[in-house]
Amino acid sequence: MRDTELHSDTTHPDYLCAERRVTRQLGFFRHLAIYLVVNAGLMLANLLTPHPHWWSIGPLLGWGIGVLFHALSVFGCFPADWKKAMIARELRRR
Repeated sequence: MRDTELHSDTTHPDYLCAERRVTRQLGFFRHLAIYLVVNAGLMLANLLTPHPHWWSIGPLLGWGIGVLFHALSVFGCFPADWKKAMIARELRRR
């Protein structure tokens, strides 16, 4: 199938896979933007208060771990259908 045909056929499996991948990438970038804005606000609030303790580090690190795993699931290390792979592995064991 030629590239121009693929763009016009929105039911083609390759098109649907690409659309799903782009949707997941946009979801990650939205998550990252919210993480950066919220944590910048928390750091600013921490700097403007007279507390000697850096309490804003906790949310920064905790949420950062979530952003890291989200990035890994979207861009690489975890397969997109890891649940299916795990089920297949369990079925092979039996």
